[in-house]
Amino acid sequence: MKSLHIFTLAIALAGVSGASAAEPTPPTVKVPFVLLPTGHFLVAVKLNDKGPYKLIFDTGAPTMLINSRIGKDSGASKGGGGFFGANQSTLKSMEVGSVRAEKVPVVVMDHPTVDAFSKFFKAEHGSIDGIVGFPFFARYRMTVDYQQKELTFTPNGYLPADVTQAMMLAITSAQNDKGKSKIASASALWGFTADKSASDDAAGVALGEILKGSPAEKAGLKSGDRLMTIDGRWTDSLADTHAAASKIDAGRTVPVTVLRDGKELTLQVSPVKGF
Repeated sequence: MKSLHIFTLAIALAGVSGASAAEPTPPTVKVPFVLLPTGHFLVAVKLNDKGPYKLIFDTGAPTMLINSRIGKDSGASKGGGGFFGANQSTLKSMEVGSVRAEKVPVVVMDHPTVDAFSKFFKAEHGSIDGIVGFPFFARYRMTVDYQQKELTFTPNGYLPADVTQAMMLAITSAQNDKGKSKIASASALWGFTADKSASDDAAGVALGEILKGSPAEKAGLKSGDRLMTIDGRWTDSLADTHAAASKIDAGRTVPVTVLRDGKELTLQVSPVKGF
């Protein structure tokens, strides 16, 4: 009788073990990519069931970034406010190949880096409209097959926090030791004014007055130019412009890129001391 009990217990334990082994494994999906000469992956993406669009897949990017064109087309631009001229939103759905994710945070803005990618590769690959970053890929275990040019995705059960929202909170709540907000300001005089209205969703800021005899005038900047970068730092909002200018000391000559009559022009500007 004792041996019968042992035999029955062994069958029960085997049944438990078998049930555990039979648990379904997460589905693994393979997605093709185009390997660009820069080493970046180019993938086809659908946003809110619109598209497909071509985006750079960047495992070093902390946010999802798309330009205003596909932001409007997909409905992502209808989200709330953002910072640095960006529009913070949440995609109802996002598909990279046949891998689908829900409620993906995204930033809508015309970033100069994305624009540069698009211009450089447009002849061969068409428009490149953004970057796939952490809010999407953190949900999966991934492998890369360079020979087959395939990304493999397996769901890991992780739902990443909204990194962009955390960045916004950190910036808006940043305080100095006296409890006052920190404000970036230029460390030298440039001699131009800039503006960007709430309805202006184009890249860069519009230059207004160019002061006579100023470093801006001497360098060739003109009223109506679209300021794109200062020393390689993008100036997509007034806050961006102040932050970029604050990095340049008086007397230092730096490249300033503007858009004039539809063409990019790089000028050398040497801001001067003043207050």
